[in-house]
Amino acid sequence: MWRLVFIISFLSIGFCFAQNRPLLYNVDDLPQALLQNPGTRIDFTKHIGIPFFSQIHLFAGSTGVTAHDIFSDSNPNVNQRVQRVMGKITASDYFSVNEQLEILSFGWQVGQKGYISTGIYQELDIFAYFPKDPAVLAFEGNADYIGRNFEFSDAIFTGEVLTVYHVGFNYKLDAKLSVGGRVKLYSGIFNAESTNNGGVFRTDRTPGGPNFYRHSLEGLDIVVNTSGYASLRDEKDMTVDKAVSELLSRSFFGQNIGMGVDVGFNYRVTEQFAINASIQDLGLMSHQKDVENAHYFGSYETDGLEPLFPELGPNESTIPYWDIFEEELDVNLREETLFNEYNTWRPFKVNASIEFGTGKAILPCDYLIFKKPKYSNLFGMLFSGVNRPKGPTYGVTAYWDRKVTDQTRVRLAYGIDDFSLTKLGFMVSSRFNNFNIYLAANDLIGYTNLAKANSASLQLGMQFIFKD
Repeated sequence: MWRLVFIISFLSIGFCFAQNRPLLYNVDDLPQALLQNPGTRIDFTKHIGIPFFSQIHLFAGSTGVTAHDIFSDSNPNVNQRVQRVMGKITASDYFSVNEQLEILSFGWQVGQKGYISTGIYQELDIFAYFPKDPAVLAFEGNADYIGRNFEFSDAIFTGEVLTVYHVGFNYKLDAKLSVGGRVKLYSGIFNAESTNNGGVFRTDRTPGGPNFYRHSLEGLDIVVNTSGYASLRDEKDMTVDKAVSELLSRSFFGQNIGMGVDVGFNYRVTEQFAINASIQDLGLMSHQKDVENAHYFGSYETDGLEPLFPELGPNESTIPYWDIFEEELDVNLREETLFNEYNTWRPFKVNASIEFGTGKAILPCDYLIFKKPKYSNLFGMLFSGVNRPKGPTYGVTAYWDRKVTDQTRVRLAYGIDDFSLTKLGFMVSSRFNNFNIYLAANDLIGYTNLAKANSASLQLGMQFIFKD
């Protein structure tokens, strides 16, 4: 089980991805905007995504540390580099992994005011806080931390791979207000989570005691829940290829299921000024099959080994101090494996933005808004957040959206979040007849040296979009 925890932590550091996607939010001629806000304003009547290529999304980020901090050659002593990083990073820093691949995507107009969108996408999401106290204790020991509590509650992580089936409905109530909702069926492939841990390790000086120091571990209570993992581990002759094949076989019909919803709206306060907001993935996963729970618990206190040196006869053996110590640990610090069902909440997202348009453009073929002008320049401010075990993570993005021609639009964005205070982003979307292709990249400054970047983002996709 601890190998699983190590693998998840390693993946988090190596492939840190997150979920903030401001570059496609409110882009009314891209179907992907409906995934972020099912109530957003749109100006197309049908779309068909190219399977597996209509949206590929990767967003990388880690707070408090970069790859350069650990692997830089500026200091040849690896231990000193790691120690410096551990002194800098806090228990509130985190690593996050998110990847999304759209497998199928299509939609069509219903009547004069409605639009149905549906599809399937696969998502991977891993989130881990830096386990500050356990890491310091393991790497540096307790010699320099006499009298300090080491909290095991710092160890918090979640990870899941799932397939999402969804159908959404966008409806234009009147010339100002559009609303929408989306229902999602989650099909779980793999899950691992450990979020409510406890326990304190402490070393105190005991001048009047039997030894110089007393070590105590009080209230240890660590639970690691998994689904979809035990069968892979217990399979005989399991190889990486077999494991990958097994996970792929679960991609469309996973063992565990859940339900969720998205809701959103867009309201045009004036002809030029609009506000909108959405909530995504407000849902719950139920883990009932291939479930395993690893539970580590107990308390123990020791003053260390107290060796005696009695006179022994020729047939007498020495006292087995280490065996006795191990037996005491086994009695007081226990490990058990359970098979209890459990539920997990999806990390729901919140978005809210304001937008102001200038520069009237040619009237669009917009089935939702009849003979309303479209603006070639849009200036907006977007707030977005993701709910996590210790509280929400969030960011703010300001953007300028420019409709260059009827077929091409670009967006330039500047954002601030937990990863960076200088996050520059760029998006371009072009249409050739009905064929559309888009590319969006965030934190462009980080691309100049990815090793020093706290975050990096990439989105791309291809599809057919139709306007009547």
